[in-house]
Amino acid sequence: MSNLHELSLKQLRTGLDNKEFSSKELTEHSLARIASHQDLNAFINITPEVALAAAEAADQKIKNKEVKSLTGIPLAIKDLILTKGIKTTCASKFLENFVAPYNATVIEKLLAEDAVIVGKTNLDEFAMGSSNENSAFGPVINPWDKTKVPGGSSGGSAAVIAAGLVRATLGTDTGGSIRQPCSFCSITGIKPTYGRISRYGVTAYASSLDQVGPMAGNIEDLAIMLNALCGKDPLDATSVTLKTPDFTKNLGQDLKGLRVGMPKEYFIDGIQAEVRTAVENAVKQLESLGATVVPVSLPNTEHAVPTYYIIAPAEASSNLGRFDGIRFGNRATGCETLEDLYCESRSQGFGIEVKRRIMMGTYVLSSGYYDAYYLKAQKVRRLIKNDFDRVFAKDCDVIASPVTPTTAFELNSRVSDPIQMYLNDIFTIPVNLAGLPALSVPCGFDQNNLPIGLHLIGKAWDEETLLKTAFAYEQSTEWSKKNCYK
Repeated sequence: MSNLHELSLKQLRTGLDNKEFSSKELTEHSLARIASHQDLNAFINITPEVALAAAEAADQKIKNKEVKSLTGIPLAIKDLILTKGIKTTCASKFLENFVAPYNATVIEKLLAEDAVIVGKTNLDEFAMGSSNENSAFGPVINPWDKTKVPGGSSGGSAAVIAAGLVRATLGTDTGGSIRQPCSFCSITGIKPTYGRISRYGVTAYASSLDQVGPMAGNIEDLAIMLNALCGKDPLDATSVTLKTPDFTKNLGQDLKGLRVGMPKEYFIDGIQAEVRTAVENAVKQLESLGATVVPVSLPNTEHAVPTYYIIAPAEASSNLGRFDGIRFGNRATGCETLEDLYCESRSQGFGIEVKRRIMMGTYVLSSGYYDAYYLKAQKVRRLIKNDFDRVFAKDCDVIASPVTPTTAFELNSRVSDPIQMYLNDIFTIPVNLAGLPALSVPCGFDQNNLPIGLHLIGKAWDEETLLKTAFAYEQSTEWSKKNCYK
């Protein structure tokens, strides 16, 4: 079949189980498309031998009727997540030859489902960026328009789905790094509640903000992926003991009685007019499906970006202290002292944005500045969370907003202006600070045929309502069916 890349996870499951094609054929099809789309620079490492061996094993499982939801289906993994025996570079020169000695828990869960891993996707170095231009291996290209960024930091994971190379991937989201590239590439992705999915084996950027999440072509596929990934992990102290529901169960339910909050702080001056219109039309569509639209206020939203860019760099400066040129990774040569070795190894191994954030984090944690910056930022973080708690307790079940103020921007247009780049995440950052679940679902295109995403934010541990809402919207529109496959 020549159109395998157009099928959803559910359709692929049916086709595999009915012997319409084999996992080996499906994997070969995926690898062939990856080879023909190398101009996107979406992969750092492709693993055909590993993938084909896994596909043959999956075909035997299917033959024996030992089938799970992802058995035999090719997936790709953001190259921030450890994969045993396969390079995990974090898109950094520091780790360009690092081979992980063990799997992250999320990888173990996918392998337990007999999924096929075809490669590791490109990202902003150590997940620090909003455009996927900070990778040591070059920028990822947006399949919709090759002059535009795909978003970041999970830009590679988004681009491979948008281009039809695989049907689902894993990304990570620290301040919007799943949702923003999903919006830019017209796919779906969810940042679950903090603690819902294990972070064990995921290279830490900002530990209190990082969350693994799936990215896919549609909402049902997201739910299928979530079913496989969630659950308590004894290896991760931040993962929560909570029964994992079947996230596909409530898909298709109507939206009668659902209250959708529209925060005035998320519809501000400076939003691209087409983005505002598309999101407002999407909310009207939810209303036509039975939801009630409620105006709400999240007054501390204006403080989210500065708060994030104190807390995240502070945690990053601590987490990246392990990369010293001694234990693993890049080691500078010709150094006469230990201090020189540290300095040269880190100077050579880290890119500009990583160095910037380490310096910012070290500054706000330094003696004399901790109380003025870091401690105050943590207090503001609580106020931001309190805003969400208040509106969810009284006013609404789901919050709707744009994912980003604009559609995908030009390559190299914001690299020299970090502040402008950081402001791109103004609508996604508050969610991470509050630890809430949120997703992006396609809701339109601008006049240049660039995708626009609808941002839905939910109550803690209530991914089911988010998915139900997004699924009802998706099924009532044509946006998610539009593609740029070639």
